[in-house]
Amino acid sequence: MVSVNEALQILAQQVIKMPNVDVLLSRSLNHVLSADVKSKIDVPPFDNSAMDGYAFLFQPDKNSFQISQNIQAGDYSVKTILPENAARIFTGAAIPKGCDTVIQQELCTVSNGIVSFDNSQIKKGQNIRLQGSQNKNNDIIAKTGNIIRPGNIGLLASVGVTSVSVYDIPSVGIIVTGNELQQNGTTLQPGHIYNSNEPALLALLENLGIKKYASCWVRDEKELLQKKINEYLEQHDVLILSGGISAGDYDIVRETLLSAGVKELFYKVKQKPGKPLFVGKKDNKLIFALPGNPAAVITCFYLYVKPSLLSMMGYENTFLPHAVMPIANDLYVKKGLTYFMKARKLNNQLVILPGQDSFNLLPFAEADCLFAIEESIEYVPANTLVEVYNL
Repeated sequence: MVSVNEALQILAQQVIKMPNVDVLLSRSLNHVLSADVKSKIDVPPFDNSAMDGYAFLFQPDKNSFQISQNIQAGDYSVKTILPENAARIFTGAAIPKGCDTVIQQELCTVSNGIVSFDNSQIKKGQNIRLQGSQNKNNDIIAKTGNIIRPGNIGLLASVGVTSVSVYDIPSVGIIVTGNELQQNGTTLQPGHIYNSNEPALLALLENLGIKKYASCWVRDEKELLQKKINEYLEQHDVLILSGGISAGDYDIVRETLLSAGVKELFYKVKQKPGKPLFVGKKDNKLIFALPGNPAAVITCFYLYVKPSLLSMMGYENTFLPHAVMPIANDLYVKKGLTYFMKARKLNNQLVILPGQDSFNLLPFAEADCLFAIEESIEYVPANTLVEVYNL
């Protein structure tokens, strides 16, 4: 049995990033860049007006000009504006030759085709966005390891990028075990429970942007389980199982995984919920055998599976807590295990939710985080700072 910190350290050392793939920019949201991206152009690609107004050649002793041209955004004129003339210009339009300054229309008076203004309100070069003032052609504008957010997509699209190199998304196989499980939509039989772990795990994957997955339910029969494990290990980068990993007569998952050639990284963690947790590896594939209790499944996913998947996808520092916050109430726990408590953030404190048992899913209807109580502690007074893991 290992401590929580030991388990996380082992996992962090074993995770290998996925291979690089090229994806369309329009489909790259929340991927992580695996290569720097360089701009294909200067931005702006030409000097342009930052205002609706008038473009002219600045002359300290001249404050009225004949309007000789009208330039909208998208127009481009090769005509040179003479020193005695000005061009009516709009935001984003290219600055014509012969002009070096734009005055906003609010500061101008126009009469009979003449624009006039107070020279003291304007400086040479004002209200012009110079070519390349954001970035130059071939500048790096997005670096390896950057998470692609909507703003990144806008930036990359603005320089003509259509595809990017990112870390691939892992494919995940989910095997849910247990003779007692029954699918939703059927009448619950005596001694049975509905299969909540499978839809929960699928939703957790979807929430991470992972859409390459398959899932199934298998009875507690070694031959059937062995066949499905071998099949999913061939097809997927990560395998997640739930149930059958404790020490009962029908808990056959661990021995079946070992028979499939899975190398055990650790088995059982000094924590609650989720003590009977198995993590292994075969080649570069990670295998997680989670407990069967629904709340333990979700807890272990957030603590071990999620950071591993994100790390494979190129995210950094995924195994670290997200914050440190004070708890709102006194808390007593049994020393010797790390406790992960479902909680809600309220008024900059953590409110501990009722129903912390490993079978009880009710707290997850309200929880927005888990927090940890280390195994050496049994009494935690209110306002104690604890490590927080966001859900």
